[in-house]
Amino acid sequence: MTYFRPLVQNGPVRPDGALPLAGSTQLWFSHAELLERSGGEVVPAGELPTDAVELLTAPRSEISGLSMTEPQIMGILNVTPDSFSDGGQHNELTAAQAAALQMVEDGATIIDVGGESTRPGAEFVEIEQEIDRTAPAIRAIRDKSAVPISIDTRKAPVARAALDAGANLVNDVAGFTFDPDLAPLSAQAGVPVCVMHAQGDPKTMQDDPQYDNVLLDVYDFLENQIRLLEGIGIPRSRIVTDPGIGFGKTQAHNLTLLQNISLFHGLGCPILLGASRKRFVGTIGKAPRAQDRAPGSIAVALAALAQGVQILRVHDVAETAQALRLWQAAR
Repeated sequence: MTYFRPLVQNGPVRPDGALPLAGSTQLWFSHAELLERSGGEVVPAGELPTDAVELLTAPRSEISGLSMTEPQIMGILNVTPDSFSDGGQHNELTAAQAAALQMVEDGATIIDVGGESTRPGAEFVEIEQEIDRTAPAIRAIRDKSAVPISIDTRKAPVARAALDAGANLVNDVAGFTFDPDLAPLSAQAGVPVCVMHAQGDPKTMQDDPQYDNVLLDVYDFLENQIRLLEGIGIPRSRIVTDPGIGFGKTQAHNLTLLQNISLFHGLGCPILLGASRKRFVGTIGKAPRAQDRAPGSIAVALAALAQGVQILRVHDVAETAQALRLWQAAR
């Protein structure tokens, strides 16, 4: 199989033959890296197959009313006692509602609500407990704001309760491999979904992750899942992809994915990056405490935006929004 990674550039001056990236008016590519498992080479964009060009260049559909032609910020709201960065901060309903409204004021355009920690080593949370954590929080946010809300879950009953409470998107860290009822539920509800790659479950995923080629293995998984979702009635226009930084990956794996993340435009879907406050940010950035990793997280986010990533899932919304405004102005 052959893969095509656009070498993304920006600016008003473009060489002849340059192609727009995912419908963007600012990002384009004149060359791409042609990749196979045996190696790769750089080729002009004009030499790419027609079907590859279509997937790389076609405008992405809106997701929950949000344009994919400009970066969107997804604020993380964990209503859990044990998440690695903010566990226990938003357990109370009033605290969760206030935190979400503050993130919207700070620049978040979508809120991601999760009731099961997915930190390395985390234990399974029972369905009813996860519903009790998430559905009331979503309802409380919806009572005060029309902001799009995603439910971060791998369980169909949790997603059903969240959608009934006012959620707009299903974000499955298991990539729709954990609960066979979750994808059909999402299809029936007609909501967008985010399919993420993870190797193993949260409890064991960091024990000893192994890949033949992490970049291409993750791509193949996402491509296969997209086809499965399409087969049950979820069109590609309602699918977001996430390479799953930190989910069953070493630091080297994470960096390979980040350095080559533009490859995933070849799936024809918006790309979500969730690298905020992850362990590798602390290791490289020399910030042992998760709450001190905003600068490193923002650096990673801006590097990904330069490769055309459309959605940033972050803890530090105000800081990310400020950096994004300056990044856009300087470019």
